[in-house]
Amino acid sequence: MPKTKIKRLYLIPILSKSLDVLELLEQQNAPVTLEDVFQKTHISKTSVYRILKTLVHRGYVAQSQDGQYRLVSRPRRLRFGFAMQSGEMPFSVAVAQSLTEAAAAAGVELIVLDNRQDADTAIQNAHEFVEKRVDLVLEFQVEEHVAPHVAHILKKAGIPLVAIDVPHPNATYFGVDNFEAGFEAGSLLGHFAQRKWKSKVDWVLGVGFSEAGSFVESRVTGAFEGIREKLKDLPADRFVRLEGRGMREPSRRAVAEFLRAHGKGQHILVAAATDSSALGVLDAARQSDQEEGFAIVGQDCIPEVLDEMRLNKSAVIGSVSHMADTYGPRLIQLGIALMRGHTVPPYNYVRHQLVTPQTLADEANAKT
Repeated sequence: MPKTKIKRLYLIPILSKSLDVLELLEQQNAPVTLEDVFQKTHISKTSVYRILKTLVHRGYVAQSQDGQYRLVSRPRRLRFGFAMQSGEMPFSVAVAQSLTEAAAAAGVELIVLDNRQDADTAIQNAHEFVEKRVDLVLEFQVEEHVAPHVAHILKKAGIPLVAIDVPHPNATYFGVDNFEAGFEAGSLLGHFAQRKWKSKVDWVLGVGFSEAGSFVESRVTGAFEGIREKLKDLPADRFVRLEGRGMREPSRRAVAEFLRAHGKGQHILVAAATDSSALGVLDAARQSDQEEGFAIVGQDCIPEVLDEMRLNKSAVIGSVSHMADTYGPRLIQLGIALMRGHTVPPYNYVRHQLVTPQTLADEANAKT
């Protein structure tokens, strides 16, 4: 006698339970407590709690102040626009990845455009966001002079704007506290010079990013202040700003030109506005066979800089992490709060953390 073929059901248990909860709320047509849902569905309280919290987060269910839940009309899915700094900048790519993952988890549609670190492209992208009727724009473009133009396009269209790392008019700011991050970098450089060079420093270079404006340039200002606090007798004319545009090759060229003008055998501290600039400085030092006379600290903690520090022989002695992986969740949360009409602070700072070869070694040892 042939065996009866059993039809396999491809079910997702937790999804099935979530639908049970939704159907119950629809049948009740009135606010219910968590206990009510538990008693009527016989789903574990832990699962009921998590299902209800997820449904509230996604907008299917509302929770009153007394803790009761009710079904609400499903809101339209939010659509955010994200203009990334550049697909060729490691930190920008890390922020984009974090934001894409956070948007997917929150049920927000995310339209990503690349500003390519170019002013005209940033303006074109702002117009495209208007055409696509996004609800809110997360703008990561770093040329200060174009910020008012981008902000005007979006304001005229009635689209709220969150500016990442570089302030824009009429926008909510999200990013690093540049002066404080720079000061920590400078303190590390100053301490290194005291310990390794007995405070004998010939030059302090700040490899900046003038196009981003004074707000981002305060990373270098803060670094200089941190160094002065450690090396109080260092003359003011030993502090020199160079333009690196936040990029590797322009920074390499700027430092290479400086070295040609000032010769070899010197002790040079370098505070770089970005890790890409820090790598350019390192290239120049190595190409001129002067790496031993350099101490470099960057900003962003991109993978290549972390690899340099793990060597424990590199002139790169530190970087300030802006924790790119936290940008996404916090930006999505901030955007949703703005869309719901909540009051948010005008400046929203990310946490930053100084990373050195020693902290990396300690972290590696803790894992073994």
